[in-house]
Amino acid sequence: MKEELTLNGLDFSPEENLARYLQNIKKYPILTSDEEYDLALEYQKTKDKNIAYKLITSHLRLVVKVVAKYRGYGLPVGEMISEGNIGLMYAIDKFEPEKGFRFSTYALWWIKASVQKYILNSWSLVKLGTTAAQKKLFFNLRKIKNRLNLVDDRDLSQNVLSNIAQSLDVSVQDVTDMNMRLKSHDGSLNAMVDGDQDSSSEWLDFIADNKPNQEETLAHNETIKYRKKMFNQALYVLNTREKDILFKRRLYDKAITLDDLSKTYNISKERVRQIELNSIKKITKAIELMQ
Repeated sequence: MKEELTLNGLDFSPEENLARYLQNIKKYPILTSDEEYDLALEYQKTKDKNIAYKLITSHLRLVVKVVAKYRGYGLPVGEMISEGNIGLMYAIDKFEPEKGFRFSTYALWWIKASVQKYILNSWSLVKLGTTAAQKKLFFNLRKIKNRLNLVDDRDLSQNVLSNIAQSLDVSVQDVTDMNMRLKSHDGSLNAMVDGDQDSSSEWLDFIADNKPNQEETLAHNETIKYRKKMFNQALYVLNTREKDILFKRRLYDKAITLDDLSKTYNISKERVRQIELNSIKKITKAIELMQ
């Protein structure tokens, strides 16, 4: 693991001195969109470690911002940052700049995935409960409590417990147990990052804005346009009847019934259903071939 976190002499493991690490990463410049694209494109071709170094160092602060959101789980911050940095490195190897998205937007998923995997592996409660719903509860309970302004250590009311349980598809007892586990680890965002009051950095300095930034908004809009374009191009594989049935069954605000379509085309309802499903398969295959 230690070898994975060292590149061009820079150690990406901050366990030894977290405050010094946080100060050091501030000196690395944030790349512009064009600089980032050119470097990512060049790295995709050459796998040059010097290029990877520039991409990694310019995004180390992003890892710290992600980790800051998970500090309430009572785990070593330095280790979580190390895990996030591993995710950042994986992102560089898999990033495809020609798709038009910022690297930070793409890397964010890998960083979160690495940090969450470390947290899940470190909490015995989650080792016992590994369903998607339980994991969702684990990572969303504190967020929901903050949204409801329930930031103290008091027990949640039965009404609040029921609402949270219903929204996350878990039992009320699951929510109660998880709340007891998590509330003991809450801490102040004004605390110094390494517990040293002489440190110049508070956790609040590294909290990212939850609102989508310009790159994330652009990436979302571009993704929608890209998918719409691919879908429209794939429609050529359908004949007129198939298009009509697909649109009326899946794309209208109020779907037309199988019975109505069977009367329109003078075929059985089962045949309409088959045409609908086959149309979806044909479009899916066409899109796969275009990618």
